[in-house]
Amino acid sequence: MIRKAVSQDIDQIENSYTELLLYEMEHGAYTVWQLGVYPTRSTAEKALFEDTLYVMEEDGEICASIIANKVQPEEYERVCWKYQAGPDEVLVIYLLCVRPSKAGHGIGSELVQFVIKKAKSMNCKSVRLDTGSQNKPAVALYTKLGFELAGTGTMAIGGVISHRNHLFYEKKV
Repeated sequence: MIRKAVSQDIDQIENSYTELLLYEMEHGAYTVWQLGVYPTRSTAEKALFEDTLYVMEEDGEICASIIANKVQPEEYERVCWKYQAGPDEVLVIYLLCVRPSKAGHGIGSELVQFVIKKAKSMNCKSVRLDTGSQNKPAVALYTKLGFELAGTGTMAIGGVISHRNHLFYEKKV
């Protein structure tokens, strides 16, 4: 079940961030996220406060989380987006995190499709997101779901981690 996060979910969301980052330390990283830097508990708490944090829950366990809002990072201003849309007509996906122990079951796909439906219900014209070029699972997911590459460039992940080979994707809704 996908639902808005509540304050009681924060511990599990923080644990999912830690689980993913520890997994990447041991098995190789797809993200450029850093344990204790980004994402953190405060990242989830801020999104909860802003009412933009969603979770996938199964049997009382948070399997994944995602943030979706209308805030476009300043780096998005340099991208030649495929679809013309005003600031209020774009929904942006941030921080899709699936626990490694739950990966490979379509959870990421379900969450992204949930955000696409949400964008339609909000009369948005497109959904935008960014990911690192090294993040092969994310690139494959977004491509499979019909997102189009709009540009490449540098991005400050979470405002704190600089990444040069970044990809910017968009999907018309």
